[in-house]
Amino acid sequence: MRIWFNRWFTTVTHFMELIRRNEDGRRVEIFGTHSNKDALYLQYCDYAFTEPAVSGEEYIEFCLEFCQKHKIDIFIPRKENTAIAKRLADFEGIGVKVLVCPDSELMETLDNKAAAYHSIMQKEEDGAELVSIPDFYVVNNIKDFKTAYQCLKDKGHKVCFKPVVGEGATGFRIIEDSIESIDQLFKRASSRRLPYHYACEILGQEEVFPDLMVMEYLEGPEFSIDCVASDEQLYAAIPRMKGNGRVREILDHHELIQLAHRFHHHFPIPYIFNIQVKYNQGIPKLLEINPRMSGGMHFSCLTGLNLPYLAIKLLLGEEIGQLKPVFGIRASHLEKEMILNKDLLA
Repeated sequence: MRIWFNRWFTTVTHFMELIRRNEDGRRVEIFGTHSNKDALYLQYCDYAFTEPAVSGEEYIEFCLEFCQKHKIDIFIPRKENTAIAKRLADFEGIGVKVLVCPDSELMETLDNKAAAYHSIMQKEEDGAELVSIPDFYVVNNIKDFKTAYQCLKDKGHKVCFKPVVGEGATGFRIIEDSIESIDQLFKRASSRRLPYHYACEILGQEEVFPDLMVMEYLEGPEFSIDCVASDEQLYAAIPRMKGNGRVREILDHHELIQLAHRFHHHFPIPYIFNIQVKYNQGIPKLLEINPRMSGGMHFSCLTGLNLPYLAIKLLLGEEIGQLKPVFGIRASHLEKEMILNKDLLA
């Protein structure tokens, strides 16, 4: 079985190894591509290639040609996964199964954090019970930014902001009323913190800037919930708490597992997805939903569930049976040096 990962996170190396060690003894060949020839996960592939620096429909055509040329059976995309979801019929027409949510409209909604929040709020207005949403405003100019900031402060919130469209913590900033002490400068991850007046100076450089979510900052613990599912059933939800430093705790957290089941009932994302929440005053509030494998999903696989391989089995229409994850695990990781194989790329 030939499996292709296009441009991914470096941690995709763990998913590749998990799939290779699948419990069915199924033989796989891993193909990987990236625009950067030194992307580390290429070193873990059986066959590695560089991608062209294109996007949109031109990139989709590259993907179709790559699949045909290399006789790919399963395509696991990250780059352009929403656009790929819109062209699933073209991939199926050449015999390729694609591990992506087939509902491209839902994918587009989840790509936009504000749209995702509004979609959940609409379902809750219709009577659904899903997940609490942080107080937020969407702004694209300095006047509205200042108004949103003041409204949140008046509600008693600490304030942060992040791009409406983006991955992970890119562009995320916490607004400090001031950063004036050595303790603040040296000990509090100041790269993500900036004074209000400085934020205004930067954002005020443009009459209109890309949409930002200005929102309440959530002070409590952060959880990432990795889920494996079909359209009809959520088979497992693994809550993973981000502890101090690099520590991760895999917990049998009933409240968050039930939250995942409620979410999947109303947003039936198949195969694999991830829900990120953070607590504030004892209430879990939504950060974002990722309709794909999360960067840290390999920690959740320490429960004994081979999540990427289970997702592939569901994609192929195979039974996966009852899953029994082992919780109560604390884990971390070390850096590892690697000598690059300069002859790897085809």
